[in-house]
Amino acid sequence: MMEEILELLNSGQYVKLRQHIMDMNVADIAACMEEMERDDLLKLFRILPKSMAADVFSYLEIETEQYIITSMSDKDAANIIDNLMADDATDLLEEMPANVVKRLLANASPDTRRDINHLLRYPEDSAGSIMTVEYVDLKETLTVEEAVARIRKVGVDSETINICYVLDQRRTLVGTVALRYLLLSPQDAIIGDIMHGNVISLHTLMDQEEVASQFKKYDFTSMPVVDNEERLVGIITVDDVMDILVEETTEDIEKMAAIVPSDKPYMRTSVIEAWKKRIPWLLLLMISATFTGRIIASFEDALSKFIVLNTFIPMLMDTGGNAGGQASAIIIRGLSLDEIEFKDWLTVVWKEIRTAVLCGLTLAVCNFIKIMLIERVSVQVAIVVCLTLFMAVIVAKIVGSTLPMIAKKIGMDPAVMASPFITTIVDAISLLIYFGVATVALGI
Repeated sequence: MMEEILELLNSGQYVKLRQHIMDMNVADIAACMEEMERDDLLKLFRILPKSMAADVFSYLEIETEQYIITSMSDKDAANIIDNLMADDATDLLEEMPANVVKRLLANASPDTRRDINHLLRYPEDSAGSIMTVEYVDLKETLTVEEAVARIRKVGVDSETINICYVLDQRRTLVGTVALRYLLLSPQDAIIGDIMHGNVISLHTLMDQEEVASQFKKYDFTSMPVVDNEERLVGIITVDDVMDILVEETTEDIEKMAAIVPSDKPYMRTSVIEAWKKRIPWLLLLMISATFTGRIIASFEDALSKFIVLNTFIPMLMDTGGNAGGQASAIIIRGLSLDEIEFKDWLTVVWKEIRTAVLCGLTLAVCNFIKIMLIERVSVQVAIVVCLTLFMAVIVAKIVGSTLPMIAKKIGMDPAVMASPFITTIVDAISLLIYFGVATVALGI
């Protein structure tokens, strides 16, 4: 596909190329354009029929969109902006320099300017900032025949026509009606009589993560967004939710890896940007890890009497860290899916303690056998190591399960309390347990 497009483009067979791409899906065209050189990309975009250009444009990466927009005349660029869905146009303009935005809005239609300015006033990552204002609204006093006529008139510019939103005279959302019900109902039926009155809506200031949660809960393909007075101001569709899920999941993964979240793809992130995102947490973890070193240094005399104890320190720290990381990953996932709440902390901790006891006993027994067969140390040392291992796993599970829940309770992202942070805490506790048990059992 790509080779054929480039061959037609380079040979100047533009009419044939135009006919060829008209038979392609707009998402596939955008994917091909992303792989092209910048000059070829711009040529192909200019060849696109005007009816397809805006649709293809909306599937491109933001950097590619910016390149195309800044390479076009003001008139052509404004035409693209006018034909984009308002939420897509807003996302584009939010990433562009102020002087470019000013020029584009100056040449855009009044309706486009109004819609974009309307969306720009909402906080970032809120329902209001990601909604679209292109939807089909109907008055409850209309007949089915009149409603269908309105859909034919405004539906072509709407994000979706599968669900229409019924408003009263104050534009308060009073119901919804599916297109299939309109098609199956008598033409003289009144919308207010056939509409579904129990409407589940989103608020303009609702966080986008909660928006995704609502879509998951109700399995809707679109949901209305209302203001404080229950007036309909926009809708959010499932394709927007997919973008939210990708963004939120990426952010959580980066936080769990102790990286400051980035809104750029990996291949488009410079080395300096990557350094800035990673170094803060690395510095913090490095400083916090010095406590581990201080603990070892404080027991230097004891270690000198039983040098063999040194060989088990990495194993104990790694096992404790891994146990805590397992617990934190499960709890963070449960919190993000609303399967776990802070009120469940006692149940969660009790479950993790029981799990830790089973895991700790298994590891301790296996480790005791390994130590006696391979390391061949004294039984006393083996008992100290295995008892420490058992206790460290229990402590790690408790810490790994409680810290994310505490973070959620105080308004922090639970993902921050992930493996690197928990591992540092568990390492220090494991060493304190190790040297404490050794002091009692070995008399050092």
